[in-house]
Formats: sequence, structure tokens, C-alpha cells
Amino acid sequence: MQKQNTQQENISGTRPSVLIANRGEIAVRIIRTARSLGYRTIAIYSDADKDAPHVALADTAVGIGGRTPAESYLVIDKLIEAAERSGADLVHPGYGFLSENGEFANACSERGIKFIGPTPESIELMGNKRRAKEVAEAAGVSGIPGYSGSQTDESLLAAARDIGFPVMVKAADGGGGRGMRLAESAENLPRQLQSARTEAQAAFGSDELILEKAIFGGRHIEVQVFADTHGNAVHLGERDCSLQRRHQKIIEECPSPAVNPELRARLGAAATAIVRACQYVGAGTVEFLLDRDNNFYFLEMNTRLQVEHPVTEMVTGFDLVAWQLAVAGGEALPVTQEIIDERLRTGGHSIEARLYAEDPAQGFLPQSGRILYWQAPTGEGVRVDAGIRSGQEITPYYDPMLGKLITWGENREQARLRLLTALQNPSFAGPTNNFAFLCDLTANPAFAAGEVTTDFLDNSSLSLDNPAPSAEILAAATVLLHESRVRTQDRSAGRSNWRSASDATPLRYRLQNGEDTFDCQLSPQQGGSYRFGCDESHLTVSVNHADSDSQLQHCEVTLDGQRKPYGYLRDQQTLYLLDNGRQWVFSDITHAPSQKNSAAGSGHVMAPMDGCVTEVNVKAGDKVSAGQVLAVMEAMKMEHPLKAACDGTVVSLGTSPGDQVRGGQLLVEIEPDTADAEQSAEA
Repeated sequence: MQKQNTQQENISGTRPSVLIANRGEIAVRIIRTARSLGYRTIAIYSDADKDAPHVALADTAVGIGGRTPAESYLVIDKLIEAAERSGADLVHPGYGFLSENGEFANACSERGIKFIGPTPESIELMGNKRRAKEVAEAAGVSGIPGYSGSQTDESLLAAARDIGFPVMVKAADGGGGRGMRLAESAENLPRQLQSARTEAQAAFGSDELILEKAIFGGRHIEVQVFADTHGNAVHLGERDCSLQRRHQKIIEECPSPAVNPELRARLGAAATAIVRACQYVGAGTVEFLLDRDNNFYFLEMNTRLQVEHPVTEMVTGFDLVAWQLAVAGGEALPVTQEIIDERLRTGGHSIEARLYAEDPAQGFLPQSGRILYWQAPTGEGVRVDAGIRSGQEITPYYDPMLGKLITWGENREQARLRLLTALQNPSFAGPTNNFAFLCDLTANPAFAAGEVTTDFLDNSSLSLDNPAPSAEILAAATVLLHESRVRTQDRSAGRSNWRSASDATPLRYRLQNGEDTFDCQLSPQQGGSYRFGCDESHLTVSVNHADSDSQLQHCEVTLDGQRKPYGYLRDQQTLYLLDNGRQWVFSDITHAPSQKNSAAGSGHVMAPMDGCVTEVNVKAGDKVSAGQVLAVMEAMKMEHPLKAACDGTVVSLGTSPGDQVRGGQLLVEIEPDTADAEQSAEA
């Protein structure tokens, strides 16, 4: 493949301009490559993103207004107007939003703006799961047995019975796990159809569904493909994306530990056959399900760059965004399949973990709030793709992904250990996040052995609950809260522990962690140490404050003679303590008025965050039972069922379908049954 010297030839001699029709980490990642190649970069931003890092990084930025995706990044007219106002020659859609929208690609073409991606026809063809399966089958690639016909509940139920339960319900025009539900029986299929349709319509503008036979214990394998306008098509090996929650990927790696060279060749041949069958151009991903017998089935094709593309880049050494820009400029692919195959044989191993503001202990509930501290991990073989900064607000309007941590090693174990080390470094403080959960996954024996399948989280004994703080953590938190009250000069002069000779009364602190409170005592000792006590635990504690950066403090705490490093910061009366990837949050409520905990069995159903109410399933006067779904709201691209915490009667409703609500807003009020009310009062 001879390289064509046609990259954006410009008679005027000016720099070609590329508008990035996206936000967050992918916008930052595209801007960096485009600028390194000499392009003028243009960012767009909603009102909620006006201070985001991708805006500051670009050469210029255009505001498009709005806050939610439907008001901003999903409005084609706004994006086209921004491209024309800024003089963009090309538009890069990134992933998500309008990246797989044929109408947007066509609108760019009609205005003389080059869309970096496949043709609108290819996007429309392969973006629909039903039509994509037809293309794959015509290319000789089998899919999972399923149904893609009439959309009535009756037809879908009859088809599901023919396929055999359990079945997967999938949005035909969807991706990223949205609009996807597991129906285990005929009885719960109608509910899953309704839920999938609602989510699919909101996310993709289409509620068309397909059914597929549910296959358990398989692996999610995807193949990176690339094609140019000169008839060349290649694959860049496979990625294993089996570690998932809610059908959304958590950790991805290249190559797959389950794929040998012979299987890799078969997967690559199938993927490139599909690429040629749909006359594809640009970057894409062909996704397969691999069963226990190494049979693979076509799932779908993503007609864009994937979130997990960095692991392929780390192994092959190729910049896929640079390839996208080159192909859009009319160039041929820079290497042959033989060269790529050699890179895959000798390129080592790479693993990526997605960093999210979410609470695994609450069903991965998305979180919002201010980032108090962010410093990207560093080290040999470590790469971080992120679009956040300290002080930035994580809003409820978009996907809560903070960034991606990618590591490379000469072998899988080296890459895994580097990932675990990087995750354990104190790098983030702020909203509840999944760093500790990722540490647990990376250290899990099944993952270490490369044996994870798509149903791993459903079947593993891995606990998602937040652990109770140990005596060591409580001791460190109490001493750090105490010393943060003392002036720096007094602490360095050894005056932080000064007490009169007659005063032997311990210092008393009450700390809150989640819903739990802890009464702790500190008795200052000679030499700057403390005697700590809580319940039956007693420890001798001392703190050595190390050099700190402008935001995060670093210290070494000695607990009964054993030293351990921590990162920490204090935000008003709250201490954030970072320990091996886990963020411990303690509030100092020593002088706060005592409040009775009324959460257990409460009749108040509150919005867990800002979002939109999509369903209200009860009305005033209805009898409800604990665990019953009363309403459903959508926030951060996810659907959240709101359940009753007790048996009782609905007294009033504070919302209707379609309402935008604030976090903490009362949505449903229940009068608990007498027995429940008495139990709550006794608690």
C-alpha cells in the first residue's frame, strides 16, 4: 500500500481545521493527535461544559448552548452551524452522541464538510442490528439465533418461545448496553420489552427491538478493522471486553487471553469479510460472542472509534486517530496486514480500565459533584486518557466516565500488575468512584488467570458492598482530622499535642462514614504520638507529614509500629483519605446536633440525583410493598428504578413522567404500615 500524498492539500496554504463533535476524554484525545499533525482544532461545548479541559485545549471553541445531550451534542443543526461558523474543513464525531448517525454524516457532506468516518449509507446499514446481521450472514458469518420481525408484544413473545428462554432483548439501533434486557421467562418479557423500548427511544430515537438467544459463559471479543478508499481493508487484532456490568464494559485488553493465532486469523478474516461486504471506509469494530467451544457469533458492528481503542494502539504502536485523519484525506492505509500481524505477535499486552464516578455498592449508581483532586497516574507502560481536572464539576447530564487508565507490558501479567499499581496510587478525590472496585477486579484470581466471561460479576463471590473502616483507617482519619485543626507552625514545633499536666482527659471525636458513626478518642503521648481508642480497639498512632502538592497532602502513618503511606485532603468538615485505590470519606460531626437515622424503612422516596422521571407506576392511595418499583428516572445515560423502602400506602406524588427533578427531591411519600413505622421508630 503506497502512501498517497493527498492529506488535506490546501491551495491557500492555511492549516486544515477539524471540529471535534464531542466532549470529555475522547475530545481531548482527538485534539492532541490532530494538533500534532498540524490541524487547527475546534472544540464545541454545552453550557455545562464551558470550563471543561477539552475547551481549553483546542485552538478555538464554539458554544452550542443547552445542558443535556438532547439540547446540545445531539442537535445536528447546532453542530453544523458551529462547524460553518468556525471554518471547519472536517468533523470528527468521536464515539457516542452522533458518531453513528447517518443523518449527521449526510448533513456534513451536504455542507461540504468532510465527516471522518464511513459513508452515511454504511452507518445506516451497519448501525441497525437487524440489517447488520443480514450483511454478516451474506458474507458467510453466522450470528446468534434470534428474531428481528414484527414489533408487537404478541409477535415478540411468540418468537421468544420459539427461540427458547432466556432471551436477550436488544435495541436494534443501540449500543453501549443501552436498551438491552435479559428476559428469563415469558412472564417477565413484557416488562423487559417496555423498559428496553423506553431506554432505546430516549437514547437512539428508535424503539425497534430484536431478540437473541441468551448465551452464558461466553466471551465478548471484538476485532478492530480499518479500510480506505483504495480498496484496502485490514484488521488490527482482537480485544477482550468480557468484564462487564449491565452489559457495559469495565476492563478491556488486547490481545484476548482466550484467542490463539489460528482463532485470531479466523476472527480477522470474518471481520474483514463483513467490512468488504458493506463497502466500509474508516475505523470500525466488529463484535463477536465466543462460546466455550471457540465458536464465534456475529453480534454487531460499531461504525466508529471505540472507547477501548488505546489497548490496540499500545500493542501495535499505531495511532488510530491519525489513521482516521489520513483516510479521510484520501490516503491509503500505511501498512499491510502482514506488518500488522507481526506487530500483534511481538507487541506485548495492554489492559484498559474505565474510571467512573459511580457507586458500585448502589448498583453502579452514577455520581455527580466537584472533583477535589485529580492527578493522572504515571509510570513505566502507563497511559491515561482523561478529560477532567481538579475543581471541575461532574454534572448529571452526561455519562459519568472520568477517563481511562491503560497499561502495557511485555506480557499480560506485567500489564496487569502495572494496572493494579497505578489504580492504587492516590490520584482522585471527589465524588464516589469505582477505583477500589477496579482494584478488586484486577487482583481477582479469575481475572489474573484470564478466565473471565461475560457473566463473571453475576456468578462471582466478589462483594460490591462498601467495607466498614478498620481500626487502622479510623485511627489515621481521627489523627489527621485533629492535626488539620492545628496551625502548621505549631505542628512542626511539636505543640499540636500540648496538654496541661493535670489534664488527662482524652480528646473525643465523632466521625461519620456513610450511614455509620464512630466515637473515637485520642490521648496525646510524649514524642508527638497518640493513643487511639474506638470500641474495643486501641492503637498507638503517629503521623509524619511528607511533601505535598498544591491540593493533596501526603503522609506516613505509623500504627503500632507499622508504617503506611496515605494521601488525604480536607474539604471543610470532611476528610478524604486515599488508601490503595479506596476513597474513605469521613465527616467530623463531633459538634453537630444528634440526628436520629430515619433512612431505614422511610416512607420518603427521593431522587438519588438530578435527572428526568420517565415512569410513575403508582398513584395516591395505592398500597405498596417494600422493594416495589414506584417510579423510574433516567440520569447520566442510565435508567434507575426507584423502590419503596417499606410496606405502606402512597400518600402523595411529587412528580409526573417527563419531569426534570433535582437530587434529593421528594418524589413519592408513603405512609408506612403500623408495624413498619413502629420498627423504624425503635431503630
